[in-house]
Order: sequence, then C-alpha cells, then structure tokens
Amino acid sequence: MGGGLRRLDVLDRIRLGLLAAGLLCAATGLLPLTAAAESLARVAPLLLFLVAVIVLAELAREAQVFDVVATRLAIVGGGSYPALFLLCTAFASLVTIFLNLDTTAVLLTPVMVALARRAGIRPLPLAVTTVWLANTASLVLPVSNLTNLLAMNRFALGTRGFAARMWAPGLTSIAVTMVFLWVFFWRRAERGEERYRPPAVVPVADRLLFTAAVSVCVLFAAAILAGVRIEIAALGAAVAVVAAFAWRDRSKLGWSLIPWRLLVFVTGLFLVVPTLARLGLADVMRAVVGVDGGVSGACRAAAAGAGLSSMVNNLPAYVAAEQVIPPADGTRLLSLLVGVNIGPVVTPWGSLATLLWFEWCRRREVPVPIGRFVVTGAGLAVAALAATVGVLLLTA
Repeated sequence: MGGGLRRLDVLDRIRLGLLAAGLLCAATGLLPLTAAAESLARVAPLLLFLVAVIVLAELAREAQVFDVVATRLAIVGGGSYPALFLLCTAFASLVTIFLNLDTTAVLLTPVMVALARRAGIRPLPLAVTTVWLANTASLVLPVSNLTNLLAMNRFALGTRGFAARMWAPGLTSIAVTMVFLWVFFWRRAERGEERYRPPAVVPVADRLLFTAAVSVCVLFAAAILAGVRIEIAALGAAVAVVAAFAWRDRSKLGWSLIPWRLLVFVTGLFLVVPTLARLGLADVMRAVVGVDGGVSGACRAAAAGAGLSSMVNNLPAYVAAEQVIPPADGTRLLSLLVGVNIGPVVTPWGSLATLLWFEWCRRREVPVPIGRFVVTGAGLAVAALAATVGVLLLTA
C-alpha cells in the first residue's frame, strides 16, 4: 500500500485529498447528507457521460482514427502551411466540439506532434493549436466541456437549445484563437520555413476496427445533434466500440480506460465546494461576480470566470461562481461560462486539459516557453473574451 502511494504523483495526491476532504465534510455534518446526495445526483449523469466519451476517444485513438485523419489532412495540405493551418485548426475544433476538450488536449496532441516530426515541422505550433482550441472551441455543444454540461443543467437547456444559443459565440472564440495562433506561432517569421514535407500515408493495422471506430464516432455526433440525451448517446457509443475491440483486439481493453482520476477529482469537488459555500464562500463569490444584470453584469461575470480559472482551475471556479447567479439570469450565467472556458489559456493549471497537456509536453520533451505561453495566452484571453461576450450579448 505504501509503495502504491509513493507511485502517485502530486496531482493524484491532490485529487485523492480533495475526495477525502469531501467525504469528511459529509461524515462530520459540515455538509448535510441530503445536500451531499443532491450535489452528487446532479453530477452523476455527467460523470457517466465523461467516462463513456473518454473510453470512446481512447479506443478511437487505438484504432488509429486520429492518426489517419491528421496524416490525411497534412497530405491534402500539400506542403502549404496556410492550408495545413486551416485544416489542423478545423480538425482540433471539431474534436473539441464533439469529443470534449480533454480528448483534444490529451489524445490529439500526441498525434499532432508525431505528425509534425514525420513532416519535418516544428512541434510547438501544432501543440499550442491543440491546447488553445481545446479550451476556446469548447463553447459550441454541451458535450464539449463539463462546465457546459453543468450550465445546461442549471439553465434547463437541451442540447439543441444550448447549441442554438452558443454557436455564434463559440465560432467567434475559435476565430479569434485562429488569429492569435497564426500571428504568434504559425506565420513565416515564427515557423522559420516556407513549406513542409507531406508525410507518407499511415498504414492501418486493422481496417475493420478502424471502420467500426469511425462509424461509431459519426453516429455518436449524429445522436447528439438529433437531441438524444448525451449520457445515453455516449454510453451507447462506448459499448459499441468496446464490443468491436472485444471482437478484434481484446488486448486494448482494460481498467486503465476508466478515467478514475477525473472521477475522484469531480466527486470530491462536488462535496467540498457546497461545504465551502455554506461556510461563506458564496458571499465571497457574490462580491467577485457581482449581482447586477445587463451588459455590465455579463461582462463582470465573464471577467470573474476567466480570472478565477487562471488562478484556481476552471471547474472549481465555475462550480463556486454559478451558485450566486440565479438560473433565470441566463445571459450572465452563459457569460460566466465563456469566462471559465476561455480563461484557462493563460496558466498551465487553468483547466485539467491544459494541465495534462503541459505534463505530456514535459515528458515527451516538447519545449514550451512558459513566459511566451502566459503572455500570448493572456492576450488571447482578453481578445477572445471581449469578442465572444460581445457576440453573446448581441445574439441574446
């Protein structure tokens, strides 16, 4: 047992400590059992969705779906950096929108970096593309981010209603991100090359498994757009792709597919934050987020969400701040959502996806200049926040 604990990294210890603190709050009565049960009941369907969609994304990666698509895009680009830029930003945005930000940051980044090395491209522009768009492209659909799912639940919006309200702000956020990516990482003066070398076609190890995984991903996206409950759509897709692997390659199936770290973190969070709210956190959040409506209230909520996310991580920032915004005040609630989804591009710990991305880059020796990341991310956050909230208010 002691050896197992020693193998846990710092983040794992923090997650387990958060869960232990939450359970202690419930056990001691700081958080009444009824309140604890209500909080966990709210997040349970969302956790089911997250587990299912992460299993789907992991097995899609094992079936080489991401590798094949990324390589095909580079071949289609034909050595032109502007073409490759448009194709890669579109791919990263679509993966974020339909398979959530963690998939883009954690599963797509290795694919993009491997592609960069095969094509003789510097890896940093592609790596930053995935982590920035993992956050800023996560406003379009509820499935794109756990914060979206929480907002949809509180605001009583369905998938179609959420998409109808957020597609224009979401596309605005993506467009601003693309401008910053090109200026600071992709243009000729930054990349240092005129053209790239189109890579060779990636051979598919199991074409039947690849076809099955692609089909399941397409059906999953179609089910979401058709209005199927997101946890049901994700669970059905996960079961289908697991069945395909059970038939073709059982060696890829195991308990490691279950994102236990995420389950531990979110469960602990939804016990600790309600406890802190009862002990005075709500008053602090009310002072930070404000109580006014209208344009000024929406802008303040967005700025507070971005600032809190860059300081403490977007998920606890949203959970703490949403409690002081009435569900009827939809514009201010969605402004807060814009802030907590865009704000994480500033600091390495702004979102779980960003944190995992930094850790992956460190382990795979992809150098990320931290000063440059923070400064360019801060500029992106300010510009994207202003533009996106502006569009949100104009389309209200």
